[in-house]
Amino acid sequence: MTGSGAYALLAVPFFAAVTVVALAAGVVAARRARARGRRAPTGRRIALVTGLVAGIALLVMTIVFDNVIVTLRIVAYDPALISGAKIWAIPVEDLAYSIAAIVLLPSLWVLFDRPTRPSQEEEPTR
Repeated sequence: MTGSGAYALLAVPFFAAVTVVALAAGVVAARRARARGRRAPTGRRIALVTGLVAGIALLVMTIVFDNVIVTLRIVAYDPALISGAKIWAIPVEDLAYSIAAIVLLPSLWVLFDRPTRPSQEEEPTR
């Protein structure tokens, strides 16, 4: 029997805020790239791979740690408030904040990064 999914609904406003921040970061990154005369920011592929590896590591650690604390009954979820979908002992809703962090952290990094002017040596030749 599945529950109401109330725990998942708690994450909706958080995901909405993360989406707004991610879209703003995308706009800022595109404007910076255009201002430098480039199609994409330098190091984009490295940043993407690094973000994916860190994101996967965060999800794996969250799944392992949360399963341990639920199995040891340190934390319990009301079955009437979860969606019913589980990964071993934890409801899938438990991963919502880790997934949001995977998107939010790089987005904030872009937004708070202060671009420096390239030195004469780094300026592209025209």
